[in-house]
Amino acid sequence: MLARFWRARCGVATWVLCLLVLVTAVLPRGAQAGEPLVLTQDRPQVDAWEDITLKADPTYELSVQDMLDRLDEFKAPARSNNSLGVHKAAMWLHIPLVAPEALRTPWVVSIGYSSLRADLYLARGGKLLQQARARQSDPAQLAGRTPAMAFDLQPGQRYDLLIRVQATGPLILPITVSEMPIHLRQALREQMLQGLLNGLAFCLFAYSLIQWVTQRDRMFGFYALVVLGSAGFSLQFFGVGPQYLWPDNPWMDRYSGPAAGLMALAGSFLFLGHTLAGDTPGSRYARTMRVGAAVTAAVCIALVVGWLTVPLAIAFMSLAGALPSLISLPAAMARVRDKHPIGATLLVAWIAFGVAAGTMVCLVQGWIPANFWTLHSFQIGATLDMLLFFRVMGLRARAAQAQAQEAMRERDLMQSLANTDPLTGLSNRRGLQHALHAALAHCSPQRLVAVYLMDLDGFKPVNDAHGHDVGDDLLVAVGHRLLANVRHQTDLVARLGGDEFIIMARDLATPEQAEDLGRSLLRAFEHPFTLSHLRIQVGLTIGYALAPLDSDDPQGLLRHADAAMYAGKQGGKHSVRRIPATAALA
Repeated sequence: MLARFWRARCGVATWVLCLLVLVTAVLPRGAQAGEPLVLTQDRPQVDAWEDITLKADPTYELSVQDMLDRLDEFKAPARSNNSLGVHKAAMWLHIPLVAPEALRTPWVVSIGYSSLRADLYLARGGKLLQQARARQSDPAQLAGRTPAMAFDLQPGQRYDLLIRVQATGPLILPITVSEMPIHLRQALREQMLQGLLNGLAFCLFAYSLIQWVTQRDRMFGFYALVVLGSAGFSLQFFGVGPQYLWPDNPWMDRYSGPAAGLMALAGSFLFLGHTLAGDTPGSRYARTMRVGAAVTAAVCIALVVGWLTVPLAIAFMSLAGALPSLISLPAAMARVRDKHPIGATLLVAWIAFGVAAGTMVCLVQGWIPANFWTLHSFQIGATLDMLLFFRVMGLRARAAQAQAQEAMRERDLMQSLANTDPLTGLSNRRGLQHALHAALAHCSPQRLVAVYLMDLDGFKPVNDAHGHDVGDDLLVAVGHRLLANVRHQTDLVARLGGDEFIIMARDLATPEQAEDLGRSLLRAFEHPFTLSHLRIQVGLTIGYALAPLDSDDPQGLLRHADAAMYAGKQGGKHSVRRIPATAALA
């Protein structure tokens, strides 16, 4: 009994001990002011967060000397993972340093987050030795995207590194202390990444802008607005803009990031509304998206002209950032149900952007560590979002192109029906007029145009004896035989109505060639037509006229050809006849 009780007590003690170890592991811990960060050659780069203590300055007026006199008041940060969240105060950070041995290269303290103002100070024994003020041409301030300062330490001496930081947004502080070559290598890698991502954004912006100007499609303009806003936000957020584009410009440092973010938000409202509204630009969804874009644009203008503070603009952007996706979700799901790729692509884009935004929120709150991937999660997510939006734009452009091609096919079909005889499929009178006008524009005595007007001999008795169906079949067969006996590249066969056909032949060299073509057509009808069980014989009477010899306008040619055909009918049918212009006048 006693043994069982002792084993139970030991088990409980073991569980309590494990629980205490676990709680100790998860609770935020900071170094005491007396525990310096040891710099050795064995560790050329160290994360300084665990050795940081801090003190707030709500007045924004305390100097570095004031802080050196109050080092005993600094406390360990309440948050872990290199983040202090949002503070309406200047925050002073203290990192004690010591180098037991002589250092082989200068070391660099760097804050890998550019959207803040940071002043760096190095002191020893309460005396300021070195400082690097933000946005000033101080030799100790290393040129780069993010605040950094190089320093040398005497072996065995204790130093105090003080950093004063303030920002309108969150205080994300991935502070590292590293040897100079490692710092430069990492800075170069970061510059390469920023060049790649911002170069891609510039190419997307230039392409969409050119397409908008040339095609006059608002979709490309809205996409250009999204890309410009996202790229501008990244340029400010990651320090490339202050480094190269607007150095030492406090106004741009303060307003460019929020203004660019609002621009991207307004562009998202317009782009998604235009893309998903389709053929219903007056729908409630489309109007809602336009209202959202207008409100966002008004907030952006109010921020730029000074009517709205930066924190309020950031709060609006945080609250409204998900609205374009949430409002567009039903329309996108409808596209997914219709198996349209635009809907699925938008869902993937929103998931990617949501993951990136969620990662950023966790980073600000200090729930996840600040490293390369978490710091760049928002930029990578925004880039992926832009590429997927580009895919959506391509899909919509392809759908619009297919719709335009279908409309062109329908137009061509309607034009074809308007210019085609419905029974035989040959050109009708209207189609003949178009072709004849085009041919006469290029005719000459060396390039004659002939118009043959033909009437079937013996068609009416066939129609009366065998019915209209057989008569229609005979007319179709006549059309096929005429097509088989003309030049396909230069000649046109048309049916004027009833049993009247007409042929236009162009590019004839001599009147004799026109006469030969007429006689070959006449010979083609010497053989009977076979229709089912019937053998039917019909002939032709042809009258023709030549342009420009007989006339140079369509109506004149048709009158001459009609007169010649009438003369052929009177003369016994089954003939080819032309009445020259001089004879016609006589």
